[in-house]
Amino acid sequence: MTTTRRTLVASSTLAAVSLAVAGRTLAQTAQPAAKEADFLFVQTADGMTFDKAASKLTLTGVSMTTIMFTDRPERIAGHMKTSAFVPFWSKGKDSFLSNPPNADLSILESNKLQQIVVELTNPVLSGNNLSYTVKLLQGDMPAKGTHVSLFIDVIGMPLTPMSFAGVARRSYRRAVLY
Repeated sequence: MTTTRRTLVASSTLAAVSLAVAGRTLAQTAQPAAKEADFLFVQTADGMTFDKAASKLTLTGVSMTTIMFTDRPERIAGHMKTSAFVPFWSKGKDSFLSNPPNADLSILESNKLQQIVVELTNPVLSGNNLSYTVKLLQGDMPAKGTHVSLFIDVIGMPLTPMSFAGVARRSYRRAVLY
């Protein structure tokens, strides 16, 4: 049986298309599956003030970066500009705007550590001051403090991360990792 040019070109084209499809299928199956991770955030500041009448917490001299990390099994850590964190607050269907996070405010005065648990809403960044409207959940909020860290928890209610509320919230603040 003789091979004509037309048959040779047609079979070569068919082989090339078959290889391209097989390669694309292999590439798609070789990509790792997407993973989900719960991110927690930490903001540090030189100090803080609290306006009790307005329920306004202001982090003074707040760091230009907000630290973010995950717990097991992913163990991912990084940081983002604090100026990018504030608009991030209200983006997405499961944003902090629709489901405000709890946070532990840790204040180190001299050798005394004070911890207050709050619910955060309405972040406003003005220069190097970051303000939140807060709902006090646990502890006594001082009018002023120094050496401040704000641990923003996306898992659940304070002291009950495995509560029903905690489990329900666990899925709301997920990031997809590839």
